[in-house]
Amino acid sequence: MILAQTIKKVALVGNPNSGKSTLFNALTGLNQKVGNFPGVTVDKKTGIYHFKNARGEKQFLELVDLPGTYSLFPKSMDEKVSFEVLCDPSNPDHPDLNIIVADSSNLERSLYFASQVIELRIPAVLALNMEDVSRKMGINIDVDKLSEILGVPVVKVSARNRGSLTQLHDVIQSEVQASDKELMPMAEFKPNVLARVGDLVKANSTYAAFQVACNYPFIGYFEKHPEKAEQISAWLEEEGFKPYTLQARESQIRYQFISDLVKIVQQREERKQINFTEKLDNLLTHPVLGFVAFLGILFLMFQAIFTVAEKPMEWIEYSFTELIAIANDYLPAGLFTDVLTEGVLAGLSGVLVFIPQIAFLFLFIGILEDTGYMARASLIVDSFLRKFGMNGRSVIPMVGGFACAIPAIMATRSISNWKERLITIFITPFMSCSARLPVYTLLISLVIPSDMKVFGMNVQGLTLLALYLLGIVMALISGWVLKRIIKADYAGTFVMEMPTYKWPDWRSLFITIWEKVRIFIWDAGKIIVAISIVLWFLSSYGPTERMEDVQLNYEVMQNDPAVSDSLADAMYSAQKLENSYAGILGKSIEPAIQPLGYDWKLGIALITSFAAREVFVGTLATLFSVGDPDDEATLREKMRQQKSQVSGAPMYGLATGLSLMVFYAFALQCMSTLAIVKRETNGWKWPIIQFFAMGAIAYLASLVTYQAIVHWF
Repeated sequence: MILAQTIKKVALVGNPNSGKSTLFNALTGLNQKVGNFPGVTVDKKTGIYHFKNARGEKQFLELVDLPGTYSLFPKSMDEKVSFEVLCDPSNPDHPDLNIIVADSSNLERSLYFASQVIELRIPAVLALNMEDVSRKMGINIDVDKLSEILGVPVVKVSARNRGSLTQLHDVIQSEVQASDKELMPMAEFKPNVLARVGDLVKANSTYAAFQVACNYPFIGYFEKHPEKAEQISAWLEEEGFKPYTLQARESQIRYQFISDLVKIVQQREERKQINFTEKLDNLLTHPVLGFVAFLGILFLMFQAIFTVAEKPMEWIEYSFTELIAIANDYLPAGLFTDVLTEGVLAGLSGVLVFIPQIAFLFLFIGILEDTGYMARASLIVDSFLRKFGMNGRSVIPMVGGFACAIPAIMATRSISNWKERLITIFITPFMSCSARLPVYTLLISLVIPSDMKVFGMNVQGLTLLALYLLGIVMALISGWVLKRIIKADYAGTFVMEMPTYKWPDWRSLFITIWEKVRIFIWDAGKIIVAISIVLWFLSSYGPTERMEDVQLNYEVMQNDPAVSDSLADAMYSAQKLENSYAGILGKSIEPAIQPLGYDWKLGIALITSFAAREVFVGTLATLFSVGDPDDEATLREKMRQQKSQVSGAPMYGLATGLSLMVFYAFALQCMSTLAIVKRETNGWKWPIIQFFAMGAIAYLASLVTYQAIVHWF
């Protein structure tokens, strides 16, 4: 196997927006997999890089794409992961070789982190990426001089141009040695303590020992060896070692060293005109025009996700409908066929139908990121969202939630602060997704006349808009509350470099989209299919005596010439569902939902719609014995004819309709969303809290809505 032949672990490290992930994709292609680093939910992207050695033998290296970071002083979850992998020799992902990716168009900023990594005494190569961009900017870097000073190989590359990677390939395949240069005067940083710490953890260098001494609480190794952590703590106290003070001093010395270094190795032509990036930023980061442009771009993306994904989603739905029909036609009737068609295939359909939205959402997000616009958008909304416990990176997941909460929650991985990411994950399902539209459409047309207008505007359309706004407002309120409840070990910061504008790397973007789709299918899909089978069983089976009575009634209807076959079949399906375990459950919860204006039929629809919100409509169609469940007009008429046995008033009037709309605007009626939240938070704690919290909000809001309309109007 490949992993058995892997000789080295190679880590790709660098600042955000340095092109590190693009280079990773260029080196590994589709030979990638994504998981989590041990004990945390941060993505661990690994890939296989292979080559033939001098003897013609195929060699394999395992590449790990570490989260982007600006320094080895960890603040966010991503930075902690990178720090631990690089500074803890016992970490399973500790590299044998580092490929340090630096933005050659911003060398001074990139060299801070790069020089820190070099001093860890791990073999390293410095890849000066975006060489084509820096050349256009009139920047010329003396790589030989830079290599001599740093003590590591230095190569120029452009990750978007595969032809520029030849020299990097040659270096990776050679025996790279660790630098023997001491860039920082470590004698200033309590050398006695560093010597002790270095011996204790077998650090590769004095600087590595310094990093361990300053940041040992962030290293998982010491959780298994608390006695060593206590020993380090005692040494630091004994010697008066103050980590934050010494880190500040180290940064000061390092920045001065880098400033002097850049003057030696870099020459830059003077620019007489403002470049394209600066001209465009004058518009896109303008306090007013920038916000207008931002809203315009989001509107176009929002519309495109719905319109462009519509046809592919219809094709997938049609394909599964045909597949289920073929299975029913050619497979013998029985338990296996029922489980396959109504459980497994139905569950898979519920998973795969989201693929177009996931792919298009990540396509648009990837384009915004690759072009450099995402950083500008995050900057524009950052100050507003901070009032609600989030930051600028939260805006794209929130907008994506209007299409589907699943890819939107996956997009929160760009948020480095765990508290802000968790709040964004928590509030994103309040955004009204496309699955709610069938529910909204049915209920609005049921209780609000189509000819009702206010100031010339259609009330049905205004009601739909109000439901979307209601979700946004509740999301912001929830964020404000969670900001005060969830505790964080550190204050969240929003640091994002403004990269230059450039065209997307389409090959890299395709690989990223493929990975996102694959993860969704295999990780969330397994859970969704399993739950679908359980829901199928609960809806198809019930107590023996009840099912026998339903079967007898069906036989009587079949023999009654006044009852058509289609009506008999519809009545049989409705009675079977009513007496199934799901139906019994609906009856059992009826006392709890009656104050909301719901009967047992709506209770069953609430239960079955947990598989997918749009199942609500199909369930009601079956319950009301409609031959064609897709005929919404017929369903609405049947619902309008239902009368309360107590008052004789319409069962599903304005109060019940609005109560249901509010319920679906707030409730987390989507098992696939729970599945993805479970994956993103690495456990069931937060999805369970989220489910019950949103359910409680939905119940109380629906109760107030129904009771207020009944008693006041």
